Amino acid sequence: MLIEVMKSKIHRVRVTQAELNYVGSITIDEDLMDAANIVANERVQIVNNNNGARLETYVIPGERGSGTICLNGAAARLVQVGDIVIIISYASMTQDEARVHKPALIFPDDNNKLIH
Repeated sequence: MLIEVMKSKIHRVRVTQAELNYVGSITIDEDLMDAANIVANERVQIVNNNNGARLETYVIPGERGSGTICLNGAAARLVQVGDIVIIISYASMTQDEARVHKPALIFPDDNNKLIH
C-alpha cells in the first residue's frame, strides 16, 4: 500500500506576482525549486497564510535567483502580492519508505532567497 507523504516544503515565501490572464500554475525561482527538490510540472499544494486559502497547481520554473513566486491563472484570485504562502509537494511511498523519508524543508528569507 502506498501513502502520500510530504516530500518537500518551501516555508513562508512572499508572493511577488499574481497573473490572472495566464494559463495556470505557480512560477517559482529555480534556486528555491532545486533546494526543495521540486521539478518543473510537479503538482504542489499552496497554503496562503494571509487568508487561509489552499489550492493545488503545478510548477513552472522562474528566473534563477530572482525570488519569484507568482500565482498564475485562477490561483491569482486567491492571493495578493505580498501574501505569505507555504508550498508543499508530496510523494507516494510505502509505509516502510515513509518511516525513513526525510523531506526537504526550505526556510527562505524575507526576500525569498535561500539562507545558507
